[in-house]
Amino acid sequence: MVGGVSDKTLLDDSVQGSHLALVGAGAWIAVNAHGLEASIQALIAKYPSVKKVDIDMEHVERLDTFGAWLLERLVRAFKARGCQTDVTGLKDDYKALMDELRSVKLEDAQPRTGGQAFNYALHSIGENIASVGNSFLAIVNMLGALVIAWLRVAARPHTFRLTSLVHQLDNVAWRAVPIILLITFLIGCIIAQQGLFHFRKFGADVYVVDMVGILVLRELGVLIVCIMVAGRSGSAYTAELGSMKMREEIDALRTMGFDPVEVLILPRILALIIGVPILTFLGSMAALYGGGLVCWLYGGIDPDIFLSRLKEAIALNTFQVGMIKAPFMALVIGAVACVEGLAVKGSAESLGRQTTASVVESIFLVIVMDGVFAIFFTSIGM
Repeated sequence: MVGGVSDKTLLDDSVQGSHLALVGAGAWIAVNAHGLEASIQALIAKYPSVKKVDIDMEHVERLDTFGAWLLERLVRAFKARGCQTDVTGLKDDYKALMDELRSVKLEDAQPRTGGQAFNYALHSIGENIASVGNSFLAIVNMLGALVIAWLRVAARPHTFRLTSLVHQLDNVAWRAVPIILLITFLIGCIIAQQGLFHFRKFGADVYVVDMVGILVLRELGVLIVCIMVAGRSGSAYTAELGSMKMREEIDALRTMGFDPVEVLILPRILALIIGVPILTFLGSMAALYGGGLVCWLYGGIDPDIFLSRLKEAIALNTFQVGMIKAPFMALVIGAVACVEGLAVKGSAESLGRQTTASVVESIFLVIVMDGVFAIFFTSIGM
């Protein structure tokens, strides 16, 4: 008999030939971990030549992570010697913990040589490329699921959750108006001030109006708004869906026969598609107002002259280009945010990682789409 705590043996041993039988009992918990570890080390050293080991855990009353690790260490020590090792009698409550520990591979860290470091770098690059491909496929899959959900709702309009859409519109559009107006107003002021400072050297102050009007309406208005929406609403979508995933609320919806895409994701995406063009319009107007104010106060360009020059500099298609981009960018922001939210695992670390990935991917794709749209509209003469 080896080891014991409180007059109760935690691990009893008996051997017949090359067959070792171990019987666990009591509480395999952190309080008894020190004595239990000593017992296990003694047993491993005491029986170096056994061929078969049976560990009966039926009489173990409590088992925590400390005890489970010690049991796993005992099993691995005998298996490393080529012994057939079986654990029996473990309560169902503890099987999941043991299964999790068995999946952990404990290997001694080996210093990397130059060749190993190069291979590791190539492996990391390959994993990152595969991750990008998987993310792209997940976004495409989400877009397909959205189309199917929309067709289902179109066939049965009474199933559409209008209340959810209105609630999301309030969060995405109405509550975002103050910060969007402030940021775009400041951007318009900065563009106008810098333009005046440099154009004045050539006596071309008035051309600042052209620059502000075209740049804001075609590019910067929608770009700044979408970046703000990705950081504000996209991260919120990921966090909300990720929290639902962690609490198994999404699995509960599926169990009740509801489609999570139709219930949770479709109203959010539609809210973005409706709200982002509205915010883009308001943001563009705020940026033009900021630019006009700076031109008046800093550049001496009267508001009447500013408006007159602005009418000459821009056309209807200048405004259309920015507004056409908005719903497509909103769709991408929503799809990425929802994909990353559904990719959350069971930990707070995973939630934070996916939320960060959501914002970064959304902003990256928004900028890429802006460049693609710029090339496309230029090629068709818009």
